[in-house]
Amino acid sequence: MPNSKNQYEPIPIPSYEEAIESSTSQIHSLPYDTDHRELLGHESEPRESRFRLHPERRPSNFEDHLDQGEHEAFLGQDRNNWVQRLSEEDDVRREINELELEEPSSCATQSTFGKRISSLGQRFNIQFKIPFSLNWKIHSPEGFQWPRVRVDLCILFARCLSILIVLVVLYVLFMSDIFSGGIQRMAGQVFDPESVRIHVQSLVDENQIRDNLKLLTKADHMAGTKGGYVLAQYISEFFKKNLLDDVRFEEFEVYLNYPKVGGRKVEILNENGDVVWSAKIDEDSTGDVTGPLIYANYGTMDDFKLFNVSGINTNGAIALIRQHGNQRDSGLKIKAAELAGFSGCLIYSDPSDNGFVFGKVAPEGRYMPEGGVQRDGVSLVNRIVGDVLTPGWASIPGAKRISKDNNSALVNIPSLPLSWGDARNLLAAIEGYGQISPEEWKGGIPNVKYWTGNSSSPRVRLLNDQDEVQKQPIWNVLGKINGVEQKEKSVIVGNHRDAWHYGAADPGSGTAVMMEVVRIFGDLVHRGWRPLRTIEFASWDAEEYNLIGSTEWVEDNMENLRRNAYAYLNVGSAVTGSDFRVSGSPVFTKSVIEVLKRTSDPFRNKTLIQLWQEKGGKIDGLGVNSDYVAFQDMAGTSSLDMGFSGEFYPRNSAYDNFEWMDTVGDPGFVYHKILAQIWALLILEHADKLVLPFDMSAYSSSLTQWVLNLNQWAEEKSKKADGKSKWSIEPLREAVLQFASDSRRFIKWEEEWNSIVYGGGGGYETVVLAEHRKSHNNRMANFETHLLDLEEGGGISNHTQFKHILFGPQQWSVNNDAVFPAIRDAVDAQDWDLANKHVERAATLIKKASKKL
Repeated sequence: MPNSKNQYEPIPIPSYEEAIESSTSQIHSLPYDTDHRELLGHESEPRESRFRLHPERRPSNFEDHLDQGEHEAFLGQDRNNWVQRLSEEDDVRREINELELEEPSSCATQSTFGKRISSLGQRFNIQFKIPFSLNWKIHSPEGFQWPRVRVDLCILFARCLSILIVLVVLYVLFMSDIFSGGIQRMAGQVFDPESVRIHVQSLVDENQIRDNLKLLTKADHMAGTKGGYVLAQYISEFFKKNLLDDVRFEEFEVYLNYPKVGGRKVEILNENGDVVWSAKIDEDSTGDVTGPLIYANYGTMDDFKLFNVSGINTNGAIALIRQHGNQRDSGLKIKAAELAGFSGCLIYSDPSDNGFVFGKVAPEGRYMPEGGVQRDGVSLVNRIVGDVLTPGWASIPGAKRISKDNNSALVNIPSLPLSWGDARNLLAAIEGYGQISPEEWKGGIPNVKYWTGNSSSPRVRLLNDQDEVQKQPIWNVLGKINGVEQKEKSVIVGNHRDAWHYGAADPGSGTAVMMEVVRIFGDLVHRGWRPLRTIEFASWDAEEYNLIGSTEWVEDNMENLRRNAYAYLNVGSAVTGSDFRVSGSPVFTKSVIEVLKRTSDPFRNKTLIQLWQEKGGKIDGLGVNSDYVAFQDMAGTSSLDMGFSGEFYPRNSAYDNFEWMDTVGDPGFVYHKILAQIWALLILEHADKLVLPFDMSAYSSSLTQWVLNLNQWAEEKSKKADGKSKWSIEPLREAVLQFASDSRRFIKWEEEWNSIVYGGGGGYETVVLAEHRKSHNNRMANFETHLLDLEEGGGISNHTQFKHILFGPQQWSVNNDAVFPAIRDAVDAQDWDLANKHVERAATLIKKASKKL
């Protein structure tokens, strides 16, 4: 019976035998997390993440949104209960303290995500307890002792096992796409490519493009002038505002010339030397000359030959020629006049080529008015491109410079552009001198009979006095969006900024569109998107002066471009009409087709691909007319140039202004918007597709056709000569056949990759396959680089700055459709040994490039 003073019986004391036979007391240990938190005494603050987000996208702290009650539940802290349990189980605490627990700092680094997971059990306070007591007795033979378990060895074994598990996990991750590209792509958020394309197209704002152009055309901005510098600064700030990386303001010192005030005159003089008429003129090459006036049609070599046949002496005369015709390059027109003995040259726009003959003239219409003057650079871009004093190297401070005297890229006679209104007075003055011009020489100026003139024609004075600066600063502006998989590989996007006057169409429309494209990609960056490869945007200066800005930059970055540039996408004049045009390397055929399928012309109610295919569906060849020249012909970077054209416009004149574009050129900026969509989508095609969408099949087909055309053209030239030339196209024919075979095998790899990754792999790409893919892309991009003739003295004869064996200018032509320029120049010169030598060299390089695929 219990004692009345005592509620409970005294605890019975077991005997020695009973004590040995009984099991040890069961210990109910505390949950690890609870005890760990109590041992630390407080919740350590997590360290700042080493990945910093844009302030506007920084994620809020999850715990900041919990009220006090939720906070307690989230942490799972019931401190009173913990203290009571700990006091009852001191022995357990001592045993746990013997273990090597993590330092408090390691707990402090626990991620918020980890806290959420570990707190689930605490939040729901789940306690598991066996509903009955276990009292096991283990009988051991007499003298047998259970082995003593060393806790430290158990801990060591557990750690080794953990390390093994971690190594296995890392191996699995390494063999997956995580390290081959996935982890880099996770640097930005993961976006569905189709959603990105849709977003890009929908974000293009034609009103924003219009505002851009209005600002760009507020003042004239010739290269190297104050207006050019201010505009360059604005573009630089615009790039920074739209989150481009590494925005750079790069300066080069180049040869430029500017007209002096009052230093330009075209005057008709009487017999006493008095001025009887003066023209409203602009500038070109410097000089002050006087001579009889002779009309020479378009100023081609064939046109000047007529004077030899007619016995008209052209030595010392002033040539009057018109723009356009088969020879569209003003510099080559003037050089031909110089070689024909003329001492000066005047160029005008005839209305039969671009004027009232076709329709309304500016500012109400799209054609050149009576007072319109078309300005052009007159350097010989097909002899030296870029700064004519530093051919082949960049015009940086301290660079060596050659003399401008007897420079192969400069004409040696003065020249000036005129309006057809002024040309009418000159043509009227030589009526009755020389002979009536051939019918094909006659233009569209009213009441003019187009006589040729001769050495007895009225004398004309041509004055063009200029300041010539050998080290004039110009400014390129560049910015990039770094890629996450192949940061060193780049897709370059460019447009020139300088203009002869206001330049609404050329280049303002292109600059306005590029600014909109930059804004759109800046929006993507703001949302966390990044491309696989780096996108580099470039605003070039001094394009109108012999493509100087882009060429000097290419020369300054030549080795890197040949190694890492995937593509160059250029827009000069974005919109001058409504017909989409595209010229460039055939490798872009597939991507152009894909992009044009996604865009449409709202006025014609057809997709761009339908309209383009109705006109032949062919990518035209590149000439030497814009900033792609140095990339394609010197660096071997596959290049593309595009825009909307199809009709004449008041090119390079004061009428090419914002008001003309807004009311006549592209009211509503519809075609500006479409081009922005095309440009942005092409950038995505080449910077963000896993497999570079270069069309090697189209390249093979084009190359085959080019060789056939070359052979036909050369044989016709041979027949017109003596028909006994030792011309052979065989080496090129063999090279083309090899390339066709190699390209077919090369293309099959992409088909297999698609089958593995998207067919049976569910979009999964192993590290080995990813490396093969990147190598495949590199070999495609390097194909045109391997077509460069980089041997000493290699390239096109007499202008070895141009290295590409397929693309480049001929000596007397800048036509877009001419390929194999070195061979064609040799055939034109009837030098068949040199022609065959170039055939052999071209075939060797094509075979070499083909094998490297």
